[in-house]
Amino acid sequence: MEENEVVDAFMQAAIDEARQGLEEGGVPIGSVLVHDGRIIGRGHNRRQQKGSVVLHGEMDALENAGRLPAAVYRQSVLYTTLSPCPMCSGAILLYGIPRVVIGEHRTFLGDEAHLRERGVELEVLDSAACRELMATFIARHPEVWNEDIGE
Repeated sequence: MEENEVVDAFMQAAIDEARQGLEEGGVPIGSVLVHDGRIIGRGHNRRQQKGSVVLHGEMDALENAGRLPAAVYRQSVLYTTLSPCPMCSGAILLYGIPRVVIGEHRTFLGDEAHLRERGVELEVLDSAACRELMATFIARHPEVWNEDIGE
């Protein structure tokens, strides 16, 4: 039971990041990087806020973790509110992150098959809170969502 509480706390931190992004006028996707039971990097999608082409939630969390030894990434878990896109999946593979906990993948199914093929352990929570954040945002800002996912 304690392990589930820890997972819940880390996913809640990712959801808090997503909500912060929404408050800033961005796409509500958040992520945290966890090593040895503590958050070492957190971030949220800031493409709108920064006019960035790469600041998805996962990329922002990795950037905010700072430059770390390769061994740290290989012992970390990435929590993200939405299934990772091909770019973010590439970063997960590049840094050797072995496990990703995904809030939901109904709104958008990222490159999960490729991650699994490469040995990354995925856990999809199917979180109602994550689905609601995305559904509300997409309904209000379909043009931003379509730009962000390239449709």
